[in-house]
Amino acid sequence: AATGRGSAAAAGRMEEEDEDGGRGAAGSPAAASGRFVRCLYVVGFLVSGEARGGGSDGALPARPGSLYGIMQLFSSTFVGCWSDIVGRRYSLLACILLSALGYFLLGTSTTVFLFAISRVPVGIFKHTLSISKALLSDLVSERDRPLVMGRFNAASSVGFILGPVVGGYLTELEDGFYQTSFICASIFLLNAGLVWMLPWSEENTASREHQQGNKGTDSFSAKANHDLHSKPATNGAMTSDILFRSPWIQVATVLKRIKGIACSDLWDIFLVRLLMSVAILLYYSNFSLALEERFGVKPLFAGYLLSYSSALGVLAGCLLGPITRLYQHNTYRILLHSSTLTCTLILLYASALSIWMVILSSTFLAFSTTIGRTCIIDLELTIGGNEASGTLLGVGQSVTSVGRIIAPLLSGIAQEFSPCGPPSLGVGLALVAILIMNANKQKYCSHGSVKLKNQ
Repeated sequence: AATGRGSAAAAGRMEEEDEDGGRGAAGSPAAASGRFVRCLYVVGFLVSGEARGGGSDGALPARPGSLYGIMQLFSSTFVGCWSDIVGRRYSLLACILLSALGYFLLGTSTTVFLFAISRVPVGIFKHTLSISKALLSDLVSERDRPLVMGRFNAASSVGFILGPVVGGYLTELEDGFYQTSFICASIFLLNAGLVWMLPWSEENTASREHQQGNKGTDSFSAKANHDLHSKPATNGAMTSDILFRSPWIQVATVLKRIKGIACSDLWDIFLVRLLMSVAILLYYSNFSLALEERFGVKPLFAGYLLSYSSALGVLAGCLLGPITRLYQHNTYRILLHSSTLTCTLILLYASALSIWMVILSSTFLAFSTTIGRTCIIDLELTIGGNEASGTLLGVGQSVTSVGRIIAPLLSGIAQEFSPCGPPSLGVGLALVAILIMNANKQKYCSHGSVKLKNQ
């Protein structure tokens, strides 16, 4: 019931912002599917809430937990590309149902081996947020994409805030771990029902309008472009020929698309994403211990500060509309300025002489990181092309996963020198990212699409 009220409130807030924000999603190809987009906001809220609300990841043994992380690293690109081929509806349903199966197996597991088995479907297919973002990208124009993505991130962030609270309460009960797993699986099933009942006819209409509006700005070569538009799955009109074709043909198509991304010159976009991700992770690494050592505050205060930052992140997602209008929808400038601000705030934290400077840096960092995260995704889709949005978002997610692997290692090394070592290293990495953006300014500002080499 609480989840229902939260999702309804989130959807209501988005509707109010559509009215107050002037244009918002209105006036774009997505105007005809405003109800569909708002339903996706609710899906994002439920997906993030159920993923964190499971609360079971932290209770897993180390090896199954590591197995899950490794599978997430390699599967995000494949699943994202697969969604480009078979269509968003069926890929999203498959990911939700198989994730539900994983949590159900987790609730019935009694040994470490069964724990590990239960993590396989979740590790491979829990990419519902990425597919939802790709679907939103299909629906809206480039002009409105940062606004809609920001609102979607805000809705999902509410779930990330509430999920651990509810999951922590449930795990305190007798057999709470198993009950929480079953509840999480049940919410996944309910979410699958919501996705099935979405007004997909509106999605098909808006996707065709969006495709026509973006005609001539495709990222692939002429032959690849023809192949893409000859497949109805890329614009939402799913056919049984594509869905039920041989799995080996689907795998070959996925590998061909991934090779096209790997051979493109999008490396600088993904490198910027990696560097900024690691810089932010270094800021938060050993956050509680660093504050206790530097300023003598208790870990509880650090927890409150992190919750405060998460709440501000939700607000930042809702403010992307006015910000993009202020910058005249120049995503590159927003990303450059937000990254520069992030670098400055991490430096402020590393050199802070009082806890008030830490609070100040955390306050504005919540805004800069949220805005930067949304803008880097938008820049990936703008330069890489919207027809491969699932693949691009999957690769970006894999890049972020690599950052999560690298950051603890770098943090441990830097921590040996000083408690301020990790954030200081983060400042250096953020500076490199800013230099890369400046060096490729012409490509980012031209809004031309990068040619992906076709096999």
